[in-house]
Amino acid sequence: MKTIEAVSIWDNGTTQTATILNAYAVNVTLNTSATFYYQLLAENANTQLAQGNLTMTGEAYTDWTVDNYAWDWIAEQLNLVITGEYVPPVPPQPTPEPTPEPIVEDAEVEPADVEDTIEE
Repeated sequence: MKTIEAVSIWDNGTTQTATILNAYAVNVTLNTSATFYYQLLAENANTQLAQGNLTMTGEAYTDWTVDNYAWDWIAEQLNLVITGEYVPPVPPQPTPEPTPEPIVEDAEVEPADVEDTIEE
């Protein structure tokens, strides 16, 4: 998935904003063509606002040697501007409860026996 410059899309009577492009090859005929399925998604990546298929043929197909070329081609066909890689949000981790300090009772310290001391 790629992030894109925001695009307004009419969706069920309201204007929604797509900021994510998702795409993948669904049919590749070697030396001939490739068909890509694409989706335009809302910022949360859970809401699909538009979808469809694009078929790459001819010179565009023969020039396709790396994935970034296909992403750029799809964006060009849809008149979109890719702004970067999509990085899904990471839910915040809960703050752990503080560990209480152990309670240590005062222990009596007994003096050493005089006999145990080393004589010089």
